[in-house]
Amino acid sequence: MVYTPRSARHGALLVGTVAVLGLLTACGNGKDVHSNPPVTASGTAAPATGTTGSPASGSATPGAPVTGGGVSPSGSKAVPSASGGGATTAAASTRCHTSELGASVGRNDPGAGQENFPVVLTNKSGRTCTLRGYPGAAFVTGSGSQLGPDPKRESGSPATITLHPGQSAWAGLTFSNPGISGAKTATPAALLVTPPDERDSLKVAWTAGAVPVSGSSSSVFLSVFSPGTAP
Repeated sequence: MVYTPRSARHGALLVGTVAVLGLLTACGNGKDVHSNPPVTASGTAAPATGTTGSPASGSATPGAPVTGGGVSPSGSKAVPSASGGGATTAAASTRCHTSELGASVGRNDPGAGQENFPVVLTNKSGRTCTLRGYPGAAFVTGSGSQLGPDPKRESGSPATITLHPGQSAWAGLTFSNPGISGAKTATPAALLVTPPDERDSLKVAWTAGAVPVSGSSSSVFLSVFSPGTAP
């Protein structure tokens, strides 16, 4: 048995104690670092876009709709919605408007006790437009008062008619000859013609004499528009 001086045993004991304390301290620090889970802030990460860099300031919350021309999560400019008056707008209508048209009444083509007049609308604008359906019409006095009831519509199949500048379409205006039908008559000063789906009318001087305004056979009829100026 080897004899170890007391001073040496004491020094070894101190060294061992320090080593054990240091090991415990290191283990305690490691426990503090790994015991808490990572903190995650939900809803703050921008969606993957294939590019790097931080999101632009003021970016929209992911998952929320981007409106009003704001900035999307990827940092690109969002397109405003059409309802908000943004860049996306509905296509302009091709319908012919009253201000783009001229009106006239063609020659009477009587037959079988009927008076038959073509009511003609001509595209006087510089653009191509369309007509579809029936015109509106009314006989009026010089002061603008209507004579007789509103015309009725004949049965027909409306078709969209494309009018290039200078082209025309016609609709038939017919009524029974008052001398045959016995209807009460009046002589209008003008015929008001309203294009389909429009509110403003065109005034055409009426030079074809008396028209029926009351009685059992006083109805005036209108047909759908067809291409051209006459049947």
